[in-house]
Amino acid sequence: MDKFYSIYLISLLAFTCLCQVCSSSCPVLECWFMLDKAGGGGGLTGAPKQEKSLFYVQRDAHSHRAESQRAPPDINPERIYSVSDPAATLCHDSLNPPRGSVEKPQCEINSFVPQAATLKWTEPLTESAISPVYLQADWLSVSYLGLHSQLGGATILRAPTGSKDTNVALSVSSKTLSVTSRLGEPVLLDCGFWADPSSPLSGTGFAVEWRYQFRGSGRLVLAYDGKTDRVTETREGEATLDFEALQQKGNASLILREAEVQHSGTYICTVYLPYLLAQVAVELEIIEPPSLSLQPSPLALAVPGQTLSVQCEASGFAPLSLDLSWEFQGADGKRRSLGSGGMTGHRQAWDGTYSQSSRLELHTSQLDLGRGGELICVALHPGGTARASVSLSVIGFTSPSIEDSMAMVGVALVLYGLIKVVWWSLSSSGSADADKQEKKDK
Repeated sequence: MDKFYSIYLISLLAFTCLCQVCSSSCPVLECWFMLDKAGGGGGLTGAPKQEKSLFYVQRDAHSHRAESQRAPPDINPERIYSVSDPAATLCHDSLNPPRGSVEKPQCEINSFVPQAATLKWTEPLTESAISPVYLQADWLSVSYLGLHSQLGGATILRAPTGSKDTNVALSVSSKTLSVTSRLGEPVLLDCGFWADPSSPLSGTGFAVEWRYQFRGSGRLVLAYDGKTDRVTETREGEATLDFEALQQKGNASLILREAEVQHSGTYICTVYLPYLLAQVAVELEIIEPPSLSLQPSPLALAVPGQTLSVQCEASGFAPLSLDLSWEFQGADGKRRSLGSGGMTGHRQAWDGTYSQSSRLELHTSQLDLGRGGELICVALHPGGTARASVSLSVIGFTSPSIEDSMAMVGVALVLYGLIKVVWWSLSSSGSADADKQEKKDK
């Protein structure tokens, strides 16, 4: 009995150790180490030089060392690093594709120099103006983009001088690098950060900054001083943070109360520690599909040789990209294209949305319209496809159908009845007048 119990304990211990190893290990991350740009002929700056590098990422700092890893023949052993990442940000699935996968995550390494930020909302972080001994080390900045943009961000690594064993000092990331929203809806732009609690830099506070950029112009959206727990700069009513989640969980996500067309662009989330910073960019696109209206509606009855003018207006859409076209659907259900018609230029409304019109000149004698059908205006837009239709009736174009013949017979019978009634009325009136005259003569 004791023998079986011992075997059970050993098996349980081995299983537990295996689970711990599996949960703490991460696949190898391939990166490019960016070197200084080489000088080109004539004083021009050449293309940047880069070397292939490997990161062996572990949650536990003592799991392994880079020196124990066998260097592939095409990689300089000096470019192989061991990374301790307790937050496991670099262990995300999107950074670790299946073996043999053609697609690879993007990863870039640059040397990093710690320095004090000069922005007013970061000045309290370095008020002492004394650089700690902790800064005397080798520092790296790692920027990464996972497969299908599932994760992106930047990580600041610290290694004792001359060592390849690095620790994550600051990590900023986002799981929604591309966000779309309808007008008027609340928007959440994800940004989270993690700072090494054992670092002497993490105990003196942090600062968060959100900036907006679009087509070369930019502006500050919000700045927060985490050391004094106050917002120092913001556009009133536009954006806010969940301050409780920010302080307790490092959730620096930006909340836009109501999406507007002018919000489309790039938002940059930057997190500051004393002498350190890391940032991630999030793209926001406001997409609002068009509303269609047709004029005139309904259409007048068309006859052979007549020219009808129909206008389709698309309004309230964003972004600017729009394709308007016309279709005709006959009584038999078949559709055919009538082209794009005459297009007008774009017009912008007060809320930033756009409108555009198409006018169609419809020559009934030149088109095989049969007995009529539907005119359809089609709008293709990133927000979806919209359609609006109006009925078109054509008379005298072909021989009458059975329904038309029956209607004509009905009209003939009604006319015949009316004629009979009028004839009978006139006959009765004539007879009465004759009788009166006859009696008068007598």
